[in-house]
Amino acid sequence: MAKDVSTRAATAPGPVSQAWAARRQAAVPRGVANATPLFIASGRGARITDADGRTYIDFAGGIGTLNVGHCHPRVVAAIKEQADRFLHTCFQVVMYEGYVAVAERLAALTPGAFPKKTLLLSSGAEAVENAVKIARAYTGRPAVIAFTNAFHGRTLGALALTGKEHPYKTSFGPFAPEIYHAPFPYVYRFPGRPGPEQCARACLAALEGMFHTVVAPERVAAIIVEPVQGEGGFIVPPREFLAGLRALCDRHRLLLIADEIQTGFGRTGRMFACEHFGIVPDVMVVAKSLAAGLPLSAVVGRADVMDAPEAGGLGGTYAGNPVACAAALAVLDVFEEERLVERARHLGERIQAALGAMAGRHALVGEVRALGPMAALELVRDRETREPAPEETGAVLARCREQGLIVIRCGLFNNVVRILVPLVATDDEVTSGLEILDGALRAVGRSVAPTL
Repeated sequence: MAKDVSTRAATAPGPVSQAWAARRQAAVPRGVANATPLFIASGRGARITDADGRTYIDFAGGIGTLNVGHCHPRVVAAIKEQADRFLHTCFQVVMYEGYVAVAERLAALTPGAFPKKTLLLSSGAEAVENAVKIARAYTGRPAVIAFTNAFHGRTLGALALTGKEHPYKTSFGPFAPEIYHAPFPYVYRFPGRPGPEQCARACLAALEGMFHTVVAPERVAAIIVEPVQGEGGFIVPPREFLAGLRALCDRHRLLLIADEIQTGFGRTGRMFACEHFGIVPDVMVVAKSLAAGLPLSAVVGRADVMDAPEAGGLGGTYAGNPVACAAALAVLDVFEEERLVERARHLGERIQAALGAMAGRHALVGEVRALGPMAALELVRDRETREPAPEETGAVLARCREQGLIVIRCGLFNNVVRILVPLVATDDEVTSGLEILDGALRAVGRSVAPTL
């Protein structure tokens, strides 16, 4: 299968994509970066066909929004049916059933036995900012703690929470005040190279120390955390860290907000990543893969917390759009009927085994990180010094595209190859994509005996 794909791929995009790229250059700001030079014509499942008729296996999945794949028939049918009835009213003006149904489904799906309520919005960043608003309204406190290397969105409020300067924050400040960053247990790059448990303890101790030196806990409304850091490099924290955060929040009466925008809806082999760690957040934000690529996000949380803002304090003209709600209900049905969370666990085992084997063959691979099928390779120039290899990472991604695989990067140093394959991908498609990635690593780096 990989060989068949590669025969139709080429180093440079075809003439149709090139023509559109020229128009894009003239019409779209340079701040909008593009991971590939391709323009899509169609997509089905885990494959896309570009404007020049070349087909690729998609390991990017719209940056994790396509867990049910491109154009799932159930989702497309639901969108068409809703579009025939009505496209928009604004829920604050004339209500519709789909909004309430999605709110109910999400409240039932998310962890926690307590009563919950759900606010629907349009984007992940919008959900993050509303979660902060709700936390401040409930607690009457102004401060929020986020983490180094975190990513919570590109709007000004979300950027204040984001823990990476370039390119996300460069030249966009000043940012919202009363946001503080604590260290996240990025074990691979933590100073002194402690073990996972020691790293978790050090980060929790540093956070407690901030309460004496930076911001008093009685001024803190909430701590927001990604259960697995996404844009930061698919960093899976030690179990002790998230458990410690939950205990710390309980001790100081802070709200714990889990940003499950990239980790949610089966991406880690559970419906939500928090379930792996046995913690229940007070508030959760979700977005990617909720509506198969249509703009829909949500804040789900304790009913008493969610009811804190007064009437009119929450909402948005397009928030909870009826077509997106119809897509979301179809997505949740597909998860149940096709047992996609179970499928995710199967894919995770296959992907992790393959990446582990690649680490043994290729000196470029410094570390494999994964939770279920949310998997990544951090590429380095030297395994001892752990010098990041961003240029080599770019070369690997380009080589993959040449051979018919779309895969993207992330990480503090842009040196992490991340896998976000749709959960509906066939075993053959996953095998073919991993073989292409293996070949790209071989072409860019050199094969070595295992030294990890």
